[in-house]
Amino acid sequence: MASIDDPAVRALLDGPNHAVISTLNADGSVHSTVVWQELVGGTVGINSALGRRWPTNLQRDPRITVVVYAGDNPYEYVEIQGTATSSTAGADAQINRLSSKFTGAASFEGPATDVRISFAVYPTRLNHYRN
Repeated sequence: MASIDDPAVRALLDGPNHAVISTLNADGSVHSTVVWQELVGGTVGINSALGRRWPTNLQRDPRITVVVYAGDNPYEYVEIQGTATSSTAGADAQINRLSSKFTGAASFEGPATDVRISFAVYPTRLNHYRN
């Protein structure tokens, strides 16, 4: 099994590669969405706004699966299963970093009414695949 410190895994997480995250809805069904991600120490950082479905799901049940795939080869990807913790502290700065990483814009231009929330995903299982 791979680790978050493996060079190929770090390269996927450090690059501007999108992630598909899966969380559990209240009825037990799976909710998946595409998000920006960043490597923060030994965790994967993701960001959203309070009140949206997947952050609400994670606040109720912290289990998550994150799949980060290479933009130039979607058959190379890392699958991370783990748990997430949330914080609004630093979430505005994080979304600006992510905006810069993924779009080149220095700041994120979202609705002024959004309250940003960040999540740190702590891996419990990690697999790296490449074809």
